[in-house]
Amino acid sequence: MLRDTLEMNIKRLVDFLIYSKNFLIRKNPLKSMANSFVEGIKDFLTMKKKLKMAQYRLNYHRHQFQKMEQLIAENNQHSFLRGNNLNETR
Repeated sequence: MLRDTLEMNIKRLVDFLIYSKNFLIRKNPLKSMANSFVEGIKDFLTMKKKLKMAQYRLNYHRHQFQKMEQLIAENNQHSFLRGNNLNETR
């Protein structure tokens, strides 16, 4: 009886070690951790470039928005939106 219990526990331990080995081969947590670390370093080193690109896009869209507002104000019939220009139709 003691021998059966000991054999069963050894078998369970061996099965667990086989499952663990297969999991490590399949998932490879060290490789994925190294890849995420490298990606983090790349993101950190390119942060300034990404910030400049985002600022450029923001300024471009702000400029386009101001041009659109100006065109809307020029074509609007209310003279107070056009600044110093007078409404010629009146």
